[in-house]
Amino acid sequence: MKKLFLFVLCASLFFGCKKEAAMKPATSTADTAKAVAPVVFADAKYSEIGKKSLVALSKGDMDAWMSNYADNAKFYWNSGDSLVGKPAIDKYWRDRRANVIETITFTKDIWLPLKVNEKGNIPLDGYWLLSWYQVTAKYKGGGSMTQWIHNTFHFNDNDKIDQVYQYIDRVPIMAAMPKKK
Repeated sequence: MKKLFLFVLCASLFFGCKKEAAMKPATSTADTAKAVAPVVFADAKYSEIGKKSLVALSKGDMDAWMSNYADNAKFYWNSGDSLVGKPAIDKYWRDRRANVIETITFTKDIWLPLKVNEKGNIPLDGYWLLSWYQVTAKYKGGGSMTQWIHNTFHFNDNDKIDQVYQYIDRVPIMAAMPKKK
């Protein structure tokens, strides 16, 4: 009797689940095509913008470097410091490149352009460029440092950078800079 009861229970579960699956509407190819992934790879042009930007910065061509920024751009560091507006970003980096950094090189770069369709836990949807690279800077006064830096760039509708988040370690930078008297 127990075996018969177990068989009937298993059979009813099997047929019950099969009937429920048959009742669900099938997903059509058109429905699948309409579904948009939350994040997809973006056009490589964003990587090219990033690469050209680093070349310009290493050459000290601040006009070319700043040409990638929107007027309302914001530049944030992981320390909580920030620059707001293209003029502030330009002033800071132009001064730093002319008066603080003697040479700067970027190697071992990695670029990942993304299109975010659902912002979820990030501040903005749209086009993002993630980058990692090793930077070596020689400072006026003789010190130098090498470290890995990670940046995230957000692009506006005109393919201009409107937000940058830069993740750096300030300790090797401060150790390499000349001591103020």
